[in-house]
Amino acid sequence: MKTLKLSLFFFVAAILIFLYFLTTMPVGPVPEFKDVQRSYKKSDAILLDRHSEVIHELRVDLHGRRLDWEPIRDISPALIRTMICSEDRRFYQHHGVDWKAISAALMGNVFSLHKRGASTITMQIASLLDTGLRPKGSRRTVLQKWRQIRAAQEIEKKWTKEEIIEAYLNLLSFRGELVGISAASRGLFGKEPWGLNDAESLVLAALIRSPNAPVDKVIRRACRLAASEGSALSCKDIERVAREHLGKPYAIRQRCSLAPHVARALLKEDSAEVMSTLDARLQRFAFKLLNYYIADLRGLNVRDGAVLVVDNPTGEVLAYVANTGRKSSAPYVDGIQAKRQAGSTLKPFLYGLAFERHLITPASLLEDEPLDVPTPQGIYSPENYDNYFRGMVTARVALASSLNIPAVRTLSLIGVDSFIRKLKELGFNELRDGEFYGLSLALGTADVSLWELVNAYRTFANRGVRSEATLILNKMDLKRRVFSKEVAFIVSSILSDREARSSTFSLENPLSTRFWTAVKTGTSKDMMDNWCVGYSERYTVGVWIGNFSGEPMWDVTGMTGAAPIWFEIMNYLHRETTSKPPIPLAGVVSKNVLFSGSGTAKKEFFIRGVEPEVIKRSTAVAPLEILYPPPDAIIALDPDIPSRLQKLFFESTSEKTELCWMLDGVLVGHGNVFPWFPERGFHTLALLDSDENFLDEMTFQVR
Repeated sequence: MKTLKLSLFFFVAAILIFLYFLTTMPVGPVPEFKDVQRSYKKSDAILLDRHSEVIHELRVDLHGRRLDWEPIRDISPALIRTMICSEDRRFYQHHGVDWKAISAALMGNVFSLHKRGASTITMQIASLLDTGLRPKGSRRTVLQKWRQIRAAQEIEKKWTKEEIIEAYLNLLSFRGELVGISAASRGLFGKEPWGLNDAESLVLAALIRSPNAPVDKVIRRACRLAASEGSALSCKDIERVAREHLGKPYAIRQRCSLAPHVARALLKEDSAEVMSTLDARLQRFAFKLLNYYIADLRGLNVRDGAVLVVDNPTGEVLAYVANTGRKSSAPYVDGIQAKRQAGSTLKPFLYGLAFERHLITPASLLEDEPLDVPTPQGIYSPENYDNYFRGMVTARVALASSLNIPAVRTLSLIGVDSFIRKLKELGFNELRDGEFYGLSLALGTADVSLWELVNAYRTFANRGVRSEATLILNKMDLKRRVFSKEVAFIVSSILSDREARSSTFSLENPLSTRFWTAVKTGTSKDMMDNWCVGYSERYTVGVWIGNFSGEPMWDVTGMTGAAPIWFEIMNYLHRETTSKPPIPLAGVVSKNVLFSGSGTAKKEFFIRGVEPEVIKRSTAVAPLEILYPPPDAIIALDPDIPSRLQKLFFESTSEKTELCWMLDGVLVGHGNVFPWFPERGFHTLALLDSDENFLDEMTFQVR
């Protein structure tokens, strides 16, 4: 027995002498605490508004979940106490290495089958900071252990005990991918680290040595810790907490989630914080307002919407609400970038182009009467929103009141391809060719995004000059003139004219603000999309409502759906400031124009040089002729298409429906346009009036 004790003494002494020589050997540099704190990188990036307020958190790193670095003052004392009791009871007595624990571990490992370690918290910190000190297999090599000891001693020379505890709890893996006390506390218990109670602290401390251990094993260890601490908690209390919070997937609730789509666009893996152009107060207001109105319209089959607010001079986006959040039918869909049918929102650009080319003026008289337009697919017969026809109207009234037939007539003057080229200049880049849309493009059959629409309207607000909208502060973009200053002024004048708008929308409506604004609504076919886009002196605001599924709304128009939201946002933006109308330009003439036959004069704006003296309703009678087929035309039937599906339309230059068509001496139909199934051979076609007087005649051939 005496010999055994002597042998054990010499063994331990030899080990201690060996360790002494090892610990006196040099070690590599140890980082300062502040350097470790600065190099800490969260897995979540932060989006800031223009005033440095946090508006969104977004995970950008999928390798471990790390949240904020928590200072020791914000960590529960119960957790710190329990953690020290579990991992390093003599933490405050040693200087990085607990030699008593090492000696006990050495003896235990020699004479026991159960291996035990003796790493202090400081030694564990050394391993967390230096991956080369982590065991390659189940245990560290002797050299690794020596380097770990030396690193721990150096850390203790440079760091305070509080700094060691703080770094340890922020760098430690607790469970699964949860790294650091902030992620563990919020992910497992849904609370901040300062709010952890005794039971939760015991569970977390039990996870340190084996983060992914089964729940039963964690409970047993936590109960032993409670007993060694002398805690008053029963094992049942600890078990209830452990099973409730460890028995389900963790969830970290975002502390701020105001701009998810902007965050996904701007926050990348290498970014910790990004300052955006958004204004948090406006973003919050627009989000709540949109949700309020969508909830109110839910009974009319409306589930989705979007709001975009842009600063006119800079193009900086102040609010970007791409949907209604968790209440949306598709929360990840970006309603601002999604393409939808534009409805009547393209009309201002159409009339602007017509004004710029001097084809019409705001005082030009346009006919608002039933119209049939032959197309390869059949007769296109546009109708007005309210199904009424107003006869002759000025271009001002036609645009402000959003009359469809005058818009189609205006597009026929300009040409579809010319209009598409202008729309592309305005930033509508994904348009198809003119043949695809035909004259229906005047009524907004093209798919556009709210982003494109708002920025195009902003071009009018900036007197015809276009630049890109941006989500990044102080980003300079190339400016390019798309419309003349005079055209932008005249279009703005029309879009702000309550009286001209009243023909369709009455004088009192959600477009009538107490300060100057220019605005246009739009509703796509079958009420699938609802728009309201307009601008004040300083801001351009766009609103879309509808359903991401494409399902139609029930009797919801731009005036009843999107316009009230636009109105509320404009009022919010101008709650402390007004908006003044544009100052008249030298290139614009204001003139009282006499409308022939009315005996009254009315004030109107014109581009200088094209102002008329008198606006007359045209009394000239167009010659009544056969417009199609042209004389001596040769028409070929397609052998691959059934004959019953091949139609030919006889068309006249008149829109009178009392005309008659005679083919090969036989009266075949009435109207200004008449469909006919082609028959092979030579044919003679005649156009007659209602009294069957011949007006025109021609021959053609069908092969």
